[in-house]
Amino acid sequence: MDTVKKICAGDIRSASRLIRDLEDKLPRARPRLKELFIHTGKSFIIGITGSPGAGKSTLTDALIGEFRKQGKTVGVLAVDPTSPFSGGAILGDRVRMLRHAEDEGVFIRSLATRGALGGLSQAAGDAIHVMEAMGKDVILVETVGIGQQELDIMYHAHSVIVVLVPGMGDEIQTMKAGIMEIADLFAVNKADRPGARQLLTELAQLLNATPPGEGGWRPPIVSIGNLYEPAGFAAKTAELARLVHEHHDHLILSGRLAQRMERKARMEISDALRACLLEPVLRRLAESGELADIARRVQNRESDPYSEAEAVARRFLKSGETS
Repeated sequence: MDTVKKICAGDIRSASRLIRDLEDKLPRARPRLKELFIHTGKSFIIGITGSPGAGKSTLTDALIGEFRKQGKTVGVLAVDPTSPFSGGAILGDRVRMLRHAEDEGVFIRSLATRGALGGLSQAAGDAIHVMEAMGKDVILVETVGIGQQELDIMYHAHSVIVVLVPGMGDEIQTMKAGIMEIADLFAVNKADRPGARQLLTELAQLLNATPPGEGGWRPPIVSIGNLYEPAGFAAKTAELARLVHEHHDHLILSGRLAQRMERKARMEISDALRACLLEPVLRRLAESGELADIARRVQNRESDPYSEAEAVARRFLKSGETS
């Protein structure tokens, strides 16, 4: 059985190998991804984002359990910072999610950002397709932690959960920076901490002052307490899972799901064009030593990066040598 058939049959080893090859940008990976694409598009993709330390992994772990109770198969992409030594994901062991490691209905994969901005790995979109082809009902995508410009999850997920935690000092400032626009649901984690009530009040005031989102949806707020009070924590995470399903139903009934899928397709085309055009050019420049010469001219102020980029683009586009 070839790799594509194995992945479509749910083989974790084959899927892991292909995702690794996609991360490493190996030539053999792209044709297999093309073959898999026809088998994608049926999964419900949920983005989980928020500042580092907000408890995204803990919530992801709890949501895996909730979806498994419903009999759904789950894929998890956890995007982690890149190790400066190995280039791999620093938190790749995913200690919090190890209780699901023996569950055949769950596939967890860590991806390294490898310098990518946007809170996601460059290979995240491709890895989502691999999990879709595996037939996962739900795919949870946990970002590395967001800042003002790191909002790429909105282009990959159908529903986005923004996780906040009291006491970080910059919750509302961060929300004003753009998170309000991408959040479909808010989870205020560790809500037993001091400052939780103020955070909830300020968040509610901001939402009340903001026009409803797509199709009239107003993001609900779920206040989640201490992980070590299991009954209360489980009840709140179950509520969060229920609200995620409600948002998915809302997208379908309002016709907004098709719009989000079109937005996702546009991003995929953009990423594919970048991979086909930009990466081969940079590789050729690096292999020939020309990139080092260009960098030296720019560094010495003998030229500027804009003129150099324009000259390279004209040359390669005219010759057609971008593959």
